[in-house]
Amino acid sequence: MKNTYIVQGTWIGVITGIFLAILLKGVQSVTGHKVYTLLLNVDYIPIVKEYAFPEVIEVFFHLIVSVVLCIILVTLYDKCNGFIRNHVILFTFLVNVVIGLILYPTTSFSDRTPNVTNMVSLFWWIAGHAVYGFFVGVLISRNSKSKN
Repeated sequence: MKNTYIVQGTWIGVITGIFLAILLKGVQSVTGHKVYTLLLNVDYIPIVKEYAFPEVIEVFFHLIVSVVLCIILVTLYDKCNGFIRNHVILFTFLVNVVIGLILYPTTSFSDRTPNVTNMVSLFWWIAGHAVYGFFVGVLISRNSKSKN
């Protein structure tokens, strides 16, 4: 793997991951729907769920996931032609909506997160991930244009 993928994916993942955390924390503060809590939730991970982590550590876990995802997306963008390269913003938007849909059911593993049938929380969760995906795509696109 090229070092540039790691560097680009890391800074994009950190920036957008912090953005998503702040966005969902704001949504939770205003609406009371525990989407930020869900973002930081690790109750579905064996062993890890046994520990109570401070918020800053939970955010760090979230950022690790964001960075790994962004490294993968930067790599895909660089290595692929066609749809991914020509529609990177749409691609990252769709990928993150799908990720949001896949992850939302993990809310059923915790008493701290929204009920899996809470459609308002699902809306905010998907909306947050959609905006995150859009933002990731914009940064990947801009970063590639600045290199040309």
